[in-house]
Amino acid sequence: MSDTTTEAAPEATTTPTPAPVGASRLTERLRRPRVYAVLIASVLLLALPFYLDRFWLQAGLFAMAAAIGAIGLNMLTGATGQLSMGHAFFLAVGAYSYCILAGESSTENGHTLTALGLPTWLAAILAVLLAGAAGGLFSPIAGRLRGAYLGIATLALIFIGQHVLFNAGSLTGGYNGRAVPPLSLFGFTFDDTEVVVAAVPFGSSEKLWYVGLAALLLAALFARGVLRGRPGRAMNAIRDHRIAAGVMGVPVARYRAGVFVLSSMYAGLAGVLLALVFQRTVPEYFGMILSLEYLAMIVIGGLGSVAGAVVGAFFVSLLPQVLTHYSDSLPLVSAPGTGGLAPGEASRYLYGAAVVAVVLFLPGGLSRLGIALPRVNRSKKSGEKK
Repeated sequence: MSDTTTEAAPEATTTPTPAPVGASRLTERLRRPRVYAVLIASVLLLALPFYLDRFWLQAGLFAMAAAIGAIGLNMLTGATGQLSMGHAFFLAVGAYSYCILAGESSTENGHTLTALGLPTWLAAILAVLLAGAAGGLFSPIAGRLRGAYLGIATLALIFIGQHVLFNAGSLTGGYNGRAVPPLSLFGFTFDDTEVVVAAVPFGSSEKLWYVGLAALLLAALFARGVLRGRPGRAMNAIRDHRIAAGVMGVPVARYRAGVFVLSSMYAGLAGVLLALVFQRTVPEYFGMILSLEYLAMIVIGGLGSVAGAVVGAFFVSLLPQVLTHYSDSLPLVSAPGTGGLAPGEASRYLYGAAVVAVVLFLPGGLSRLGIALPRVNRSKKSGEKK
C-alpha cells in the first residue's frame, strides 16, 4: 500500500473592509479636543437662561447683536479692505424699519406714529432686506471709492441718519424714540409674559436668548462659508492688491458693492435684535460713537475673521456693562452722575488702550491669541533643547 499524504488546507485570510472615507474623517474630527470644547460650550449657552439673572442675559443679548453687526463689518473692512464709518446708520435702518412695519398706529409724545401692522416675523425679514436695499443705494459709491474717501462718504450717512431720526417724528417718534413690538413666531410671543420652564420663570430676556443664539449661529456660519469659498478669496485679493485682482478677472467694483450690501444686511439684523432687547428705539444711540465701537470690535478681535468679530464684539459691548454693574467696588470708577470716572468713559479708555496694544503686539487680534501662545511655548522649548 502506498502512503497517501494529505496537505493541510491553507487558512483563510480575511482582509478587513476599509471604512468609508467620510466615516473615517468624521471619526477623526470627533476625536479632536476642539469638537468637545464646542459641544460643551453649546450646552452651557443653552443652559444659561436657567441660571443667570436678567442683567447678564441682556448683556449677553447686546453682545450677540453686536457680534452679528461686527461680522458684517469685518467682511467689509477686514476681508475686502473697505473702510466704513456708517455702520450705525444701517443698524438704525433695521431697528426702525422693524418698528414701522410691525407696530400699530398710535400716538406717543405728541407724535402720531405711522405703522403697517405686519406680522412681526415678516417685519423682521423685511427690515433686514430694507437695510440691504439702503446699502444697495449706496453701493455704487462704495464700489468706486476706497480707503479714507469711502470712510468720509459713509460718515455722511451718520449725519443724514441722525437728522432724519430726530426730525421724522411720525416714523421715528423723535427724540424719545418709539416702542418696539415684541417678536411673535409660530404663535409664541417673546415678551415679558412669564412662562415657567423647569420651575424657572422665562421672561423676554430668557426667550430672546435662544433667538439671539440662532441668529448669531446662522450669521457666523454663512459668513464663514463666504470667507472660505471663492468669494472670500476674491475679497482678500481685492484687499491685498486691487489692480492685480482686476487683472486676474475679479470684478472689483461689483464685489465691493456686493459686500457692502451684505454688510448692510448684517447690520440690519443686528439692529432688529437690538431693538427687541431694548424694547425702545432711541435716535441718540445710533450715532458716530456706535460706528467707532464697531471698528474697535473688529480691530481688537481680529480683521478678516468671523471668530475675531465675535470675540471683539463681546469684549467691547460687555466691558461698559460690567463696569457699570461693579462700579461700587472698582477703584476710580463711579456710578453715572455721581462724579469721578463714569463706566462708559472708563470702558472707552480701556478698549482704546486695547486697540493700541493689539495693533502693536498682536496684529492678528484677540482671536489669534490662542494660536500665538502655543507657538511661543514651542519656540521656547526648541530653544532650550538647542
